Amino acid sequence: MPVPVPQQRAEAAAEASHGADLTLLVIDDDPAGTFTVPELPAAAGTRVRIRTARNLTEAGRLLTDDVDCILLDLALPTGSETRASGAGDAAGPDGLATLQHVLRIAPSHAVLALTAQDDTALAAEAVRVGAQDYLFRDELDGRLLSRAIRYAVERKRADAAQLRLTESTLRAQENARLERGLLPTPLLEGSDLRFAARYRPGRSRALLGGDFYDTVRTPDGTVHAMIGDVCGHGPDEAALGVELRIAWRALTLAGLCGDELLSTLQQVLEHERESEEIFATLCTVDIAPDGRRAGLCLAGHPAPLIARQGRAARLLPYEDGGPALGLLPRARWPRRQVELGGTWSLMMYTDGLIEGRVGPVGTQRLGQDGMVAMINRQLAEGLAGEDLLEAAVAQVRELNGGELTDDVAVLLLDRDQNAVRRRTPDGERGRSVLRPRAANPAKAQRPPL
Repeated sequence: MPVPVPQQRAEAAAEASHGADLTLLVIDDDPAGTFTVPELPAAAGTRVRIRTARNLTEAGRLLTDDVDCILLDLALPTGSETRASGAGDAAGPDGLATLQHVLRIAPSHAVLALTAQDDTALAAEAVRVGAQDYLFRDELDGRLLSRAIRYAVERKRADAAQLRLTESTLRAQENARLERGLLPTPLLEGSDLRFAARYRPGRSRALLGGDFYDTVRTPDGTVHAMIGDVCGHGPDEAALGVELRIAWRALTLAGLCGDELLSTLQQVLEHERESEEIFATLCTVDIAPDGRRAGLCLAGHPAPLIARQGRAARLLPYEDGGPALGLLPRARWPRRQVELGGTWSLMMYTDGLIEGRVGPVGTQRLGQDGMVAMINRQLAEGLAGEDLLEAAVAQVRELNGGELTDDVAVLLLDRDQNAVRRRTPDGERGRSVLRPRAANPAKAQRPPL
């Protein structure tokens, strides 16, 4: 029968190689008794302990977590255990079949192949199959064996580290491709509005969190913008945020708006969430084709900030908002009409931007008033668009004394009335428009999800 693999051997073997002492398991069947392990000198205070097994079954019992290296005699007869496990069916000499079996039951241990001096081809093949090195029986001495053991252990450790790094890199690249594909591409073709956004997930090494946003322009010229936040920060919340964003885009392009749209989104949330405790906040804005008016709906979400030409930035009205999605059945979300004016900037954000602490050891949070004051200072410095959002997120992190724990999403729409007039001198919509900025121009032409 196949020799069972001891539990948790891989992790323990990796840790054992860091100790001062090493343990060598010798697997050798020498009926004549002509082979003996030479005395190993201590190098730099490191001792090598030796265990001996006469067959693979005995080796399986001795292959405990503290073994660092295996010395395998390739002349060891192929036993029934290797044939039962399928190793004996492999092409090549029986020595390679035995080696393959050892590599299978000890995948995280360094292995040295021992062979006769006239069997160089077999020794080289053993290294190709997976052994860290080979030794000739007739040339074996204590100094050579001691050095080979240390080399094999370090090489195995380096190979394992490289494998983990490669797997981690590939997994990170795959996750990055997936998460970037799930981030939105604004659909503002034909609009006079300029678009900028910043997104910073709270999860370490993640590209996507529970915050979500989107912006689309419908055929009647109305620009619809949305930003939301699913409670929690894990991958499940991120997936739910993507589902809500895609549902919002589909419903908006289908003509839904205001209370009807939010009611339908709540049904999506209730169907897709894992527990009834999950909820999502949401802020939607629909900007009229002339860019001077907007409808505002709040579902438990912070009110947007607006900066009009010649006036300080302030929060839009938020008294008439409704509850977060998923909290109350048959809830209603009133739509409030807001006058924007000719030239303005509208900033929508998630609570990660305002809940950071002011100082690394303080208990006071930035809050909406602190955010408004911060944005006004940055506007006075002449910042706008992407530069404004970059500076805002950077200063919030600085005030917090380090990385923010919550997801942060910020979306900025702005309209310059003078620029619109220069492009359309007769007051009618011309063909020259300000297009939204996109990190990848090719993605800006992607069809709606």
